[in-house]
Amino acid sequence: MLKKLMSIFKPDTPDNKPSQRSKTKVASSKPKPKVQPTRIGELGEHKINIQLDQLPKGCKYISDLMVANPKSRTGYSQIDHVVITPQGIFIIETKNYNGEIKGTRDNKSWSVSNRFKMYNPFMQNYGHIQAIKQFLPNYQESRFISLVSFTMRCRFSVDPELRNIQSDELIVYDVELSEYIQRKMNRIGAEKTHPVLAESDIQKIYQTLKEANITDAKIRAEHVDKAGSVGKAKK
Repeated sequence: MLKKLMSIFKPDTPDNKPSQRSKTKVASSKPKPKVQPTRIGELGEHKINIQLDQLPKGCKYISDLMVANPKSRTGYSQIDHVVITPQGIFIIETKNYNGEIKGTRDNKSWSVSNRFKMYNPFMQNYGHIQAIKQFLPNYQESRFISLVSFTMRCRFSVDPELRNIQSDELIVYDVELSEYIQRKMNRIGAEKTHPVLAESDIQKIYQTLKEANITDAKIRAEHVDKAGSVGKAKK
């Protein structure tokens, strides 16, 4: 009994010291793995596809469309997303920047936080629209809407008109993409200035673009390399 009582009052030694939960986290010596740019792009595209899946029944979309374009310096145009709706065809260019996006419709170059420049995305998307139109000779009079989507890590210092739903050139955040498309569809429907695309028209346009899509990995890689070289030359 005496031994038991003495053991109760025995001071703790380093070996039998009771464990305590540390209130501070120990920093791991292992560096966090970096997310590769290609992976970031894939995640961004996935977010856009989730948005496009929310569009009304009857709309169709194609992602990562690459078509021949003799007017392009690379010989091809690569379009992030094409959405075909009864009210018109939406051509979407997605950007993955962080910071203040500054520019006007007429500026050839836009700036990102005044650190570096990028080609005006609406001029870029205009080329995409023209590339698509060459495959749709029977739909030249259809409404084509240019949409440029940025992540929420950006803030816009652009022409207010580019946020106005009346415009056929719109800059949006990725999380509001489906909302803006729906609002634009409603706006065009109310204007009644363009013929509505029937279900058969939508299917025909969709099928035509799917057949025009270049899926060859080698050609796609060459296009990316050439596009990168052209971009560096412009700088």
